[in-house]
Amino acid sequence: MTATSKAKPTRLPRPGGMPESDRTVLAHLHAVQGMSVNDLKREWATWFEVPAPNNSAPYLRMRIGHRIQELIYGPASGDTRRMLDLLADEIEGQPVRKSMISDDRNPVTGTRLVREWNGVEHVITVERFGFSWQGRTYKSLSAIARAITGTRWNGYRFFGLREKKRSQA
Repeated sequence: MTATSKAKPTRLPRPGGMPESDRTVLAHLHAVQGMSVNDLKREWATWFEVPAPNNSAPYLRMRIGHRIQELIYGPASGDTRRMLDLLADEIEGQPVRKSMISDDRNPVTGTRLVREWNGVEHVITVERFGFSWQGRTYKSLSAIARAITGTRWNGYRFFGLREKKRSQA
């Protein structure tokens, strides 16, 4: 090899491209389907190296399956992710809202956030395209925090969802 030549970058296998990898992935996915919640939580710790975030077997199965495929085949391309989002919107009958910006601090859809303010308990439900409070949908937690307190708040801070400090990450 000369000083000017470059080594070819290694490419991750794609589904159908390497039968052995495909068999390995399918075996893992099949095994996950039959696991109990406790087994799924142990499996989660193996694949993600952190404790499982909840006790929902369907959620854990889905995310573990995605993680297995991501580690074997690599992450989905931007085009693939956009297509999957559009398909999910079509299946769920939801309008495509391109103005919504996803935030990694947002909990899983369906999560209930509870905050007490001046002796009153406020329950907020995380939805796919925002947050629900008192029968109304808001685009941000900050808007709800302002409605509750009458002053401007960082919504994530108000509801205890601040980012981890760098020393904790």
